[in-house]
Amino acid sequence: MSDPKAPPRILHCHSTFAIGGKERRAVQLMNAFGKRLEHTVVSGVEGRLEARELVARGVKVRYPEDFPKLTGRPSPGRLVTIAQALKGYDLVLTYNWGAMDVVLAHTVFGKTFGLPPLIHHEDGFDGADGSERNRRMRSVYRRIALEGADALVVPSRTLETIALKRWHQKPSRITRIPNGIDTRAFAARPKPAALRVVKRRGEKWVGTLAALRPVKRLDQLVEAFALLPPHWQLVILGEGETREAIGAAARRCGIEDRVHLPGNVSDPASVIGLFDIFALSSASEQFPLSLVEAMAAGLPVAASDVGDVRAILAEENASFLTPPGDPKALGEAMDELAADADLRKEIGKANRARAREQFDEAAMIERYRALYAQHLGRDF
Repeated sequence: MSDPKAPPRILHCHSTFAIGGKERRAVQLMNAFGKRLEHTVVSGVEGRLEARELVARGVKVRYPEDFPKLTGRPSPGRLVTIAQALKGYDLVLTYNWGAMDVVLAHTVFGKTFGLPPLIHHEDGFDGADGSERNRRMRSVYRRIALEGADALVVPSRTLETIALKRWHQKPSRITRIPNGIDTRAFAARPKPAALRVVKRRGEKWVGTLAALRPVKRLDQLVEAFALLPPHWQLVILGEGETREAIGAAARRCGIEDRVHLPGNVSDPASVIGLFDIFALSSASEQFPLSLVEAMAAGLPVAASDVGDVRAILAEENASFLTPPGDPKALGEAMDELAADADLRKEIGKANRARAREQFDEAAMIERYRALYAQHLGRDF
């Protein structure tokens, strides 16, 4: 243990530190804890550290370039190298599948090397990626690796059930903490200048905020959006590997002039209120933070009925959930909302109230603080 008078040293091992839901939550907590902690952040994907732009000034954080690679063949020698790199910290935080070798190294060599406590955070369950055989193998690997973890944090009821039944985790090891946001910030007036796209007079926007990955099915969102009238525009905020596929889908549908990809935004609260409808087309989700942000901004939502989406939304919004992988149904849901401004306002008001009541960041931050303090063995 380090000097009890010094800030605890926290090691974050991320599958990637690009700007996505889990990264934004991690930075949200880092910013909330301020100078009370010192952080070291490692990305499993080399160079993907875009979320460092969101870290507030004054937060002590470093990004070492010589840390062992998080992914690769889990040979004994490589696991020893990872385990040795965990020394010198007071708490290790790991995130998602891409950091699972770190969890295994801690489980196998934790007692031998006297390693600090490890808390794993899981926001995905491989439900839409890879073959069934690959998903089964990952479940077995997680089950073994997590055996030595001190805690497992999940944001959703769906993932809590998977952890219990598929990964065979003990209930005492699992902590479910729903994601939270600064709901007041998202209720503020948006800032049009923060985007590289201008909302013209008479235009309406369907928008989404997501990493551009295959599981988000954003090409299907484009197909669904094509059903809407010409004065509606589609704005997709985010970056990633499927940018070209999204553009190709827009060209196939003949709406390339109505589909906009302005990239990442560092402050979603400043722009999400420009949307008139929020859309989510994912094949799988757990607890999408962008959904709660849209609700806090007072938006109605058309979305795939996946993960905890139905449980998150206000009851008034439930009829606009559609089966995943069905662009026609999603398009019809968006079209119904697009045709009725009063309905959009009514549902948006109900979503905002639910976000404020259930998903404000204060409760989430306190639960994470208590969990981390418990395993650190001291408050901060």
